[in-house]
Amino acid sequence: MQQKSPSSTAKHRSPFVFDLRELGRRAGTLREYRRSVPAPAGLGFDLIGVPEGAPLVLELRLESVTEGVLVTGTVRGPLTGQCGRCLEPVTDEMVVDLCELFAYAASTTDETTDKDEVHRVDGDLIDVEPVVRDAVVLALPWTPLCRPDCAGLCPECGQRLDDLPADHTHETLDPRWAALADYDPKN
Repeated sequence: MQQKSPSSTAKHRSPFVFDLRELGRRAGTLREYRRSVPAPAGLGFDLIGVPEGAPLVLELRLESVTEGVLVTGTVRGPLTGQCGRCLEPVTDEMVVDLCELFAYAASTTDETTDKDEVHRVDGDLIDVEPVVRDAVVLALPWTPLCRPDCAGLCPECGQRLDDLPADHTHETLDPRWAALADYDPKN
């Protein structure tokens, strides 16, 4: 009996890995999956992202095609972060669409593309984690907002403008005239 390598066994146990033996290689066969998986670390930016370990719901359709396995579906999960204008906490839910081809070894796609151009079927397994990671990170907003009309922070005192009165101002004195502030014409 042939032993599996430890890395192969660990990879097979990942919730992002799908075993294709149930699907088969006949073009047109398909299987649908719904899985809740813990979010991997580093799924986001400094201001917003999916918290590590948060549940990601994968609703995927794996379809055998001539060149490999076409994976389509959605990823659903929570987002947390800070508003890019006022730094208040932001929470939201994201839904991201996926569509990716995993090429069979020795297929025309495998032979005519570079290694990093298309994902590959690894034996009877596909690992969708890199596809999920790319789709989620690319769908994140560059500047998350607590609400679309967030006014941000006052550049003088740093307070949230939405919490301050509408007539909030700071008296600023032009530094060129600062010496005249103490001038008293009676002296």
